[in-house]
Amino acid sequence: MSKPAQSLTVIPLGGLGEFGMNMMALRVGDDIIVIDSGMMFPESELLGVDLVIPDITYLKQNRAHVRAIVLTHGHEDHIGALPYILRDLNVPVYGTRFTLALVKKRLDEAGLLQSTTLREVIPGGRLVEIGPFEIEFIPVTHSTIDCVALAVRTPAGVIIHTGDFKIDQTPVGGAPFDLHAFARYGHEGVLALFSDSTNVERPGFTGSERNIVPRIEELCRSAPRRVILSCFASSIHRIQQVIDIAARVGRKVAFVGRSMVDNVEIAHSLEYLRIPDGMVVRPQDIRGFDPKRLVILASGSQAEPMSSLSRIAVDNHRFVSVDENDSVILSARIIPGNEKAIFRMLDHMFRRRALVYYDNAGGTIHVSGHASQEEQKLILQLVKPKYFIPVHGEYRHLFRHAALAYQLGVVSGEILLLEDGHTLEFTEDGAYRRDPVTAGRVCVDSGSLEEIEEVVIRDRKHLSEDGVVVPIIAIDKHTGRMESQPEIVTRGMFSDNGAEFLAGARDVVLKTVEQSNAEEKSDWSVIKEKIRVDLKRHINKQTSKRPLILPVILEV
Repeated sequence: MSKPAQSLTVIPLGGLGEFGMNMMALRVGDDIIVIDSGMMFPESELLGVDLVIPDITYLKQNRAHVRAIVLTHGHEDHIGALPYILRDLNVPVYGTRFTLALVKKRLDEAGLLQSTTLREVIPGGRLVEIGPFEIEFIPVTHSTIDCVALAVRTPAGVIIHTGDFKIDQTPVGGAPFDLHAFARYGHEGVLALFSDSTNVERPGFTGSERNIVPRIEELCRSAPRRVILSCFASSIHRIQQVIDIAARVGRKVAFVGRSMVDNVEIAHSLEYLRIPDGMVVRPQDIRGFDPKRLVILASGSQAEPMSSLSRIAVDNHRFVSVDENDSVILSARIIPGNEKAIFRMLDHMFRRRALVYYDNAGGTIHVSGHASQEEQKLILQLVKPKYFIPVHGEYRHLFRHAALAYQLGVVSGEILLLEDGHTLEFTEDGAYRRDPVTAGRVCVDSGSLEEIEEVVIRDRKHLSEDGVVVPIIAIDKHTGRMESQPEIVTRGMFSDNGAEFLAGARDVVLKTVEQSNAEEKSDWSVIKEKIRVDLKRHINKQTSKRPLILPVILEV
């Protein structure tokens, strides 16, 4: 009897229903590989949270079966969670040369570099075998370099994961988009296609990276003083083009901001970035350099707190300040959710009478790195998958990408909408939804590698909305009697001193202690809880607020 074909199970753990936290597990029998390991920046309500990573409970439970993490490219939403996840999963990491160079930097900072195995792959090169998986790394174009799509051959069939992509017909250096590989697999037969949905709401084609050159060159030529340009630090092609433009218009370049300097150094050391000798001005020399002959490349295009551009905007940077008639160019997409912070930062630039350019009005200063509708259609038509699963986007993007595929009519089986934690099993008979696994987000606190419990976020939100009340009572440990009137300290509740409220709260605390029996008075934890409950009821009745109440008992 012939052995039945093994099934393939797909488990998305992040990136379906949000932008960021991209992570997907593929399982055949007792072998699991993980595609990408991304993070996400927190929403404003996640107070004090530095970043958000996927919940990897499923991978921890199956730790013995995880064989590798395979990366599509080096953006933070695809590699940013590695320093946190590799503490729990010590498995090899596969990626292209530039991607692994970025990973090395992060792992070195986290003290994990020595204990992690990194395996470099060549786009379009030799296939990589990991257990029952055989992977081809297909070169694709995006807004950073060394990006790949993955064609994964499994016992159940071939699946293709596009990673992030656009089809740039005139790429700036590097390998072109390998349409032939997609067509080859489409001709052979593809079980399932997982494709980037980011720009599904945009008709047409996404512009080439080269489209930014005319407008930025025009602005640099006509700039009356220095030019400060900000783009994503991972946009190596963009940085190369700005260096080339600066050379053509007789300006030198300076790099400002930790991520910008790090990425430029990495790309230059790997010979992905060409910088003519004598072209770079050191940050400490900027103030003394002729402003008419300088372009400053600064990180912080999303107005991240304490980023270089944010500090430059409020004149709080060691080496750079914005003066009247300086040109500020924001050559980056405004990521949804960052609008307020970015426009606040740009307002500061306008107040300093700078010439500010931040959208494509008057010419292209930024192009997206993600495919628009026509490119998404082209991939679908080339691959002609049996099953299609949109990935990388909020739910509306996944839904509209599914609708686009339905319109084309090239998917021979089903179009499936998944979200994080949804499990899909491919067998000889078809594709079946299985029981969901634990998925979600894990918050990481500022300045640490520690995960934050949901209760901590709730307490922070509580404090930010309703403040805190601290009743302080001095009790004689021998007699159980109060030595003085309770003191009530409040923060974040009143603009004045709230004298009337404080008097009422003091009475509540006195009454609670006086009405407690001797046994209760001997147990401080019981007294504290009684005070908290009674005070909570009183405050809610008087003010409709629910502050955090932290009773303090001093033994005297």
